[in-house]
Amino acid sequence: MKPFFKAVLLTTIIAGTLDILSAYTQVYISTGHVTKKMFNYIASGALGMESAMSGGWAVIVLGIFFHYFIAFAFTLFFFLIYKKLKLGSFNKYIVGLVYGLFAWFVMNRIVLPLSNLTHTPFNLKNAIIQALILMFMIGLPISLRAYNYFKKGV
Repeated sequence: MKPFFKAVLLTTIIAGTLDILSAYTQVYISTGHVTKKMFNYIASGALGMESAMSGGWAVIVLGIFFHYFIAFAFTLFFFLIYKKLKLGSFNKYIVGLVYGLFAWFVMNRIVLPLSNLTHTPFNLKNAIIQALILMFMIGLPISLRAYNYFKKGV
């Protein structure tokens, strides 16, 4: 496997896993329970809530696929724009946090509105929590890994 795609895939696994662990943690803190339907919920963006929540392992696998595919898309995009935008000349931590905000914006203003998820009214507290999760669990790891990859001169 070429070093670029190896770096992108490893970064995807790290960021995607941190993100989903954060989602489970957020649900546990909010409800006091660990949900067993997280990946069903993710799959409901394509299948609709009723079909996804009554689905079995295939729906769970689909939810896992969607989750990591989205993490892959954000990771690949960042790695592709890294040199073009000369992101290495900026503070890697600030770049990562800003990229996490970008990911939040794309997900909440483009991807989720186009999905089959039930649309709820805007809630500032939830938006801040979700933005912080994406800043620290998606943006920051992607930025740090890209910085290390490109620092090596690859």
